[in-house]
Amino acid sequence: MHITQNLPTPAGRRYVIRTTAFMTGYMAVNIAAIFGAFDEIHGKPAAWLLALTVSAPVAGQLWATLAMMRDSDEYIRGIFAKQFILAAGLAMAIATAWGFGESFADAPHVPAWIIYPLFWGMFGLVSVIVRYER
Repeated sequence: MHITQNLPTPAGRRYVIRTTAFMTGYMAVNIAAIFGAFDEIHGKPAAWLLALTVSAPVAGQLWATLAMMRDSDEYIRGIFAKQFILAAGLAMAIATAWGFGESFADAPHVPAWIIYPLFWGMFGLVSVIVRYER
């Protein structure tokens, strides 16, 4: 069975294809980094190119999500918009609280990139709660 068969709309199928493409690139670069492919550039100006390379699929995947929302009907668009806004707000609130914890309460440092998986974790949480518009 193909993964897109469970998605009822063309917009949903395009979303899965786009997300799979972007996240495959994201995983490939990170796996290469984990195995030391970029160790020699750590701390050098070229490391910024690596940082931007890893960040590009994240931006692409967010674009894929917004494109899916744009291409969906009003009902689905409204549900996803509400979930997206709530997830972003929760992720920002948690990241801000933790940042102030680092500044004032000696909380351990958490890298800024954690906001991306935190956002999607919050999206999954609010998606269970926000299912229907009234």
